[in-house]
Amino acid sequence: MDFQVVVLAGGTSKKLLPLVSKDVPKALLPVANRPVLSYVLELLELSNLKNLIVVVEGKEAAVLVGNWISAAYVDRLHVEVAAVPEDVGSAGAIRAIAHHLTANDILVVSGDLVCNVPPGAVAAAHRRHDAVVTTMLCSTPVSGPLESGSSGGKDKVKKPGHSNIVGLDPSKQFLLYIASGVEVEKDVRVLKSILRAVGQMKIQSDLMDSHFYVFKRSILLDVLSKKEKFRSLKLDVLPYLVRSQLRSEVLLNGSSQSAENGNEKVASLNNQVMLSQILANASMPSFHELYALGPNGLPPATIRRIHKCCVYIASKTKYCARLDSIQAFSDINRDVIGEASHLSGYSFSAYNNIIHPSAELGAKTTVGPQCMLAEGTQMGDKCGVKRSVIGRHCRIGSNVKIVNSVVMNHVTIGDGCSIQGSVVCSNVQLQDRVVLKDCQVGAGFVVTSGSEYKGESLARKEKIQLQ
Repeated sequence: MDFQVVVLAGGTSKKLLPLVSKDVPKALLPVANRPVLSYVLELLELSNLKNLIVVVEGKEAAVLVGNWISAAYVDRLHVEVAAVPEDVGSAGAIRAIAHHLTANDILVVSGDLVCNVPPGAVAAAHRRHDAVVTTMLCSTPVSGPLESGSSGGKDKVKKPGHSNIVGLDPSKQFLLYIASGVEVEKDVRVLKSILRAVGQMKIQSDLMDSHFYVFKRSILLDVLSKKEKFRSLKLDVLPYLVRSQLRSEVLLNGSSQSAENGNEKVASLNNQVMLSQILANASMPSFHELYALGPNGLPPATIRRIHKCCVYIASKTKYCARLDSIQAFSDINRDVIGEASHLSGYSFSAYNNIIHPSAELGAKTTVGPQCMLAEGTQMGDKCGVKRSVIGRHCRIGSNVKIVNSVVMNHVTIGDGCSIQGSVVCSNVQLQDRVVLKDCQVGAGFVVTSGSEYKGESLARKEKIQLQ
């Protein structure tokens, strides 16, 4: 198939501070002690998509990511790593590498996506409908447990920040409306007006845009060229294509009245009627084909540039989540050693955990189910680990409790420490009797003996109280 694959690997996302740093860009954040980027790369490799462009924000981050890919995927993938300026956004990243894109269709996937949906299924839906864009929607992930010491799914809730309202045709193949995140509230009135016109459009609020798209290259590059202020594929380009899918250009008195943009006022009553007719027919599964023939007696010349925006809705049995926040980092690590353990690539023990043969456990130390203990790590006596991931070559004292947490590599933890619902980055030193609850500790930070923190972000230069 004539596809090019672009992986948007990001850079040092501010939303992920202090987990990310100049030494650990977002793409290399560990999920079950593997860089998150590895999950997308192996998903693509399994689908025999081995020629990739990986786009990284920032030259230094691009070098780190490129070096890791070269070592991990030698003779397995052909990867071109492209560095783009920081904070250009996903649309800006594609705009910056536009000269590399030559295929008819471009598969764009976020490097922070952890899922097991076959890319070929999305690509096939795109080709079947000859769409300008096909986006993969999946069930909104859950977040939890809310309390660090709680267990089970009863405390899980829908993850905040992933709210979407989507409008689909009855066959659930065409995307007719989308509002994401913070836009949902302010767009409710617009949505109601569309509902009045459409009637049969199916509205769902339980689906997440997974940032997995297939674009028709010529249309994508045309939009990015004309709309220089567009920064986000999800928030700018996709809604624009969906709106323009329902575009009407009606010839009135020899002049063209356009209802291209949802924010523009329709110029006349006739134009309002025309837009309403387009929206009403959009609820029919074959609405695009009908309009190619001139529906309702309307001559085809009155409708221009009608195109198809399609969706592929992943099965609820598939796992799909994005590492786009600190909470998501914790959730995905929990899931990949728990209910989505098939994604980890590891073999679990009879106790439903992973303890590397080189790890050492002291007397009366327990590592519970859905835990991971990496190579070279040593634990003292009477320690307890529950639903947590512990990295490589850590030194953990006695009487230490670690619950619902992620501890990265080369961490030193003193006697009597308690860590709940927290993320401890590499090379951190926790001295004796430190208590952390719902905290993040940046790389190389030293927490002094007897300190207690709750809901804080600790980094070398400053301490930031979480909101």
